[in-house]
Amino acid sequence: MPVKLNKGTALSLLDLTPMIDMVFNLLIFFMVVSQFASEERALKVDLPEGTLAMPLTSPPKVIYINIDQSGRYYINSRRLDERELARYLRQAAIDNPTNQTANVRADKRCPWDFVATAMRLCNEAGIREYSASLTAGQP
Repeated sequence: MPVKLNKGTALSLLDLTPMIDMVFNLLIFFMVVSQFASEERALKVDLPEGTLAMPLTSPPKVIYINIDQSGRYYINSRRLDERELARYLRQAAIDNPTNQTANVRADKRCPWDFVATAMRLCNEAGIREYSASLTAGQP
């Protein structure tokens, strides 16, 4: 017994009118928007030159905490003890309360306790974005 397929009913169930309306609405929208954009560029304005202009806020410098193999802390080639390091980090966090970052760089022969102490001092100072890395030789 052969199966009869009615090919005409499948297309009559799908109404394309709303889709065609949306395509026309989108076409009109993009044509109008592109006209406004070209009008903004067509206006002739003599702009001032700002060669010495600087951004209103500058990103804070990353603090590099270097630790040698003996566990001594260095910032900007200046040796600090643990108390001075804590004071330095607190001041940096006060100066840049929302986005101060630190990078702890330690000699690979340095005991991990000194790296953990530096990270703890960062947390206590309020510096939440820090990273630690071990380097070969002098950091």
